[in-house]
Amino acid sequence: MRSVNKQVRRVDVLIVGGGPVGLLTAFQLAKFGHSRSIAIIEKHPKSSQDQYGRAITLYPRSSEILDQLGLADELAQECFACRNTVSYDKAGKVVAGRGWYFMENMKDTQWDFALVLRQKYQEEIFRRSLRELGVDLETPVELIQAHVDESVPQGGYKITAVTKNGITGEEETIMCKYLVGADGGRSFVRRTLDIPFDGSTTEDKWVRIDGIIETNMPKPRVYGSIESPTHGNVLWAALDHGATRIGFAFTAERQNAYPEFNEAAAVAEAIESVKPFSLQVKQVDWFTIYSVGQRVARKFFTKDCVILAGDASHTHSSGAAQGMNTGIHDASNLGWKLSMVLDGLTPPSLLDTYESERLPNVQKLINYDKDISRLMTMQLPIGWKGGKNADPNEILGNVMEKASTFTSGLSIAFDLNVLNVKGSFESSSKPAPVSPGQRGPDVQLQKPGTREGTRLHKEAPNNARFHVVVFAGEPDYTSTSLKSFSDSLEGSKVFSNARLPISWLTIPAKSAPSAFELLGIMPFGKVFYDEKQTAHNRYGVDIKRGGVMVLRPDGWVGTSTGLTDGAVVELEVYFKSVLLINS
Repeated sequence: MRSVNKQVRRVDVLIVGGGPVGLLTAFQLAKFGHSRSIAIIEKHPKSSQDQYGRAITLYPRSSEILDQLGLADELAQECFACRNTVSYDKAGKVVAGRGWYFMENMKDTQWDFALVLRQKYQEEIFRRSLRELGVDLETPVELIQAHVDESVPQGGYKITAVTKNGITGEEETIMCKYLVGADGGRSFVRRTLDIPFDGSTTEDKWVRIDGIIETNMPKPRVYGSIESPTHGNVLWAALDHGATRIGFAFTAERQNAYPEFNEAAAVAEAIESVKPFSLQVKQVDWFTIYSVGQRVARKFFTKDCVILAGDASHTHSSGAAQGMNTGIHDASNLGWKLSMVLDGLTPPSLLDTYESERLPNVQKLINYDKDISRLMTMQLPIGWKGGKNADPNEILGNVMEKASTFTSGLSIAFDLNVLNVKGSFESSSKPAPVSPGQRGPDVQLQKPGTREGTRLHKEAPNNARFHVVVFAGEPDYTSTSLKSFSDSLEGSKVFSNARLPISWLTIPAKSAPSAFELLGIMPFGKVFYDEKQTAHNRYGVDIKRGGVMVLRPDGWVGTSTGLTDGAVVELEVYFKSVLLINS
């Protein structure tokens, strides 16, 4: 006889899935003030899920996102920071410019390396950080029913969910305004809402094995590849805590040699895959065999209340090591938007931009992944128009180089929409190095007084607030414009609203003992010096004219204006279209 808890719990948001995407979504909502109105559940006991394997690599933009949430420093304490790569041909000779070589050229960021830390350790940090904000992961708790009452208006308790405790068997009814499915590729949320999962799964099998090894490979503590004639383009990745991951294609021919694929088989194949190098596996932490599938959910946001993120909304191979990165980008895009909607600061329609911004980038990744996963199994891309005898390893190097800035996340951008609006800003360089919808670059700055170094991302964290950055240029040239901007801002009814989720920063292109005396006016918010003018140059701001950049909470540029008489009006128009403002 099943146990049923008849008491109904009400929360604003129910998050299903206790992996990195669910944890980061919950962490943001809790950090932004919603710790008492959210719940996060995971059907597997975390002790059984805390294996060493699965995702391992964070690329620079993902690290930047976590840095702006205050999580990256702790990850960096435990990680293997990978800045070096190597590729070997089938004879064990180094081949330049192939495989993961692009990792050595990830510039324009403080996080100019691959942050390698197994998912087990990342999740431990995320869970602890979430618990410190007053939210516990409820596990083992499984979602077994979810119904949407479409007669209830958006923002009401549209969803009735039923959960089941995996230990006691007790069922609980939870009513919520929003349901976030971060429950993996076999997502119950996606399936129970009948959201199609378009795409296909190949017959190719891949193996991943982690552990402590000994080898005669000349450069073992790097991200590397071995161009094996029997196992495809073999992944060799130095991991945290002295471990190593080996990954390879597992052909049908080789599969036939094993009645059962167990740890011994994984070890035997790993040894074969890295030839001509020797390999001794001292300890196996984790291994898996899996098929590659590229699939995308038809909708990421449906019925005005159900949201899919991470593998629940898209799956692909691990060929480009993008799984966790893509999920982090989903969570980052969603967290602040959902928080602002719950706070009544923005219209609910803002959530539509989650799908419109993330879906094109997911599709772009999958298009790359289709080619990468085939090339890693020594197959030419579908529709290949080159020679039939082309070397897949050489083509793979070209594809990964072409995709490098997208893979690093630093070039991921969004189309113009209500959040990304082309303004009146005219760059001092053509084309402008930074435009609305693009990532706001991290730049070095100096604090007043102490002159100690800091970075824009540190001073413009993701706290569910927009950051208006006034590049004041050289005040000898811009003083009149700054005074006019200041006067207009003082007289603005919009910006007199203290409830607006907006912070201000002022960045002059020189330093002085007193920011007030330097500018001739009170600074807008905090002031930071750009004495070497690297920040102005990176954002394309003429030091004789200045400019204003609006950074979204997630660090992408929302709009940009000139430092002119009409700048405040332009900013008012932008924020009135995004925020619910009474003026």
